[in-house]
Amino acid sequence: MPPSLRGTMSIDPGRRRGIITGGTWCIDRNKLVDLWPAEDSIAEILQEDSRGGGSGCNLAIDVKRLDPAFPVETIGLVGDDDDGRRLIAAADETGIERQQLTVTGAAATQYVDAYSSSRSGRRTHIFHQGAAALLTPEHFNFERTGARILHLGLPGVHRQMDSPWRGDPNGWVTVLVMARSAGLLTNLELCSLAAERIAALARPCLPHLDLLIVNDFEIGAIAAQNTVTGGRSDAAACIRAAEIALSAGSMRLVVVHFPAGAIAVSRDGSIVTRASVRVPAPQIVGANGAGDAFAAGFLYAYHEGWTVPDAIRLAHAAAATSLRGISTTETVETWQACLAFAESCGWGSAQSLAGQVPVQ
Repeated sequence: MPPSLRGTMSIDPGRRRGIITGGTWCIDRNKLVDLWPAEDSIAEILQEDSRGGGSGCNLAIDVKRLDPAFPVETIGLVGDDDDGRRLIAAADETGIERQQLTVTGAAATQYVDAYSSSRSGRRTHIFHQGAAALLTPEHFNFERTGARILHLGLPGVHRQMDSPWRGDPNGWVTVLVMARSAGLLTNLELCSLAAERIAALARPCLPHLDLLIVNDFEIGAIAAQNTVTGGRSDAAACIRAAEIALSAGSMRLVVVHFPAGAIAVSRDGSIVTRASVRVPAPQIVGANGAGDAFAAGFLYAYHEGWTVPDAIRLAHAAAATSLRGISTTETVETWQACLAFAESCGWGSAQSLAGQVPVQ
C-alpha cells in the first residue's frame, strides 16, 4: 500500500496546529462584464485579471492573509507549465507550505474562465479540468503534517477523485478517512453543480466529516430540500436542511452562508444566526471567492477557539472584504482589518433572516 494510504497517526492530535487545504489549485481568468449575455448576444468586459483560484488555493491564501503567522499547508496537482509555476509562486509568496503541491507533465494546469456580472452580481464559471482530472487519493499524505484541520474540495471537478476508489464511493471519501485516521478534523467544500450531482458526491462524505461549511443551494442539494426559490434564500429552510445533513453524518457543526447572512447548527441542537455585512454597493466589485473567504474566516476562528457567533462574525467580515475585487483573494486583509471594515459598514438586521431573504 502506498505510504499516503497507510493512515497511521504519527503526531499527537493535541499538538496539531494549522490548516491544510487539499484539492483544487487552478488559474482563475477573472472577468467583470456589464451583464451576462444570452446566447448569440454580446457583453462588454469592464475589468479583468488572472490569479490563482480553487478551494485549495483560495482558502490557503485567505487564511494567510487573515494571519500571516498562522501555519498553512496544501496538497494539490498542477501542470508543468506557466500557470502551474504561477500557482507555486503564489504559494511561496504567501508563505504556504507546499511540499505536497505536485507538478505533473501529463496535463496542463486546470483553469477557469470566471465571469462576474456588474448588473446582477452573479457569477458564471466555465472550466477546463486539465491536471485536476489526474488528482487521486495517492497524492495525499497526512503522516507528517502537523495541521489540525483539513479543508478539502472540490467534488465535481476532479474526474478520478469523483470516481469510486478501491471500494469507497469516491476518492473524496478515501481522503477524508485517511485524514481522520491521522488525527485531523475534516471539512468539505463544494461547488454549485446540479443538485443531483452534489448529492451523489457529497452524501457519502458526510459520515467522515467533522465540519461542513456550504452555501444555501449546496445544503439544499445535500438534504433534498428547497432552500432557494425564485432567486431568494430561505434561512429557515437552510436550518432544516442543515439538521437533515447532521442526522446523516458525523459533523459537529454545519454552517450555511448566503448573501444576507449565515446559520450554524450544532449537533447538540443549538442554532446561531447572523446577518451579513452591509457593504456599500459602490464597493462591491465581484462575488467570486466570497464563499472561500467566509470559510477561511470561520475555520481560522474555529481553530483558534472562538465561539461560534464570533467565528461567523469573522467569516462574514472576511467575505465582505473579498467583495471589493474581481479575483478571489486579493482584497482579503488581516482578521483585525476585516472586522474593522465590517464594523465601518455595519451589519444587516436579524429580521432580514426571518424566512425569505433576498439573494444579492
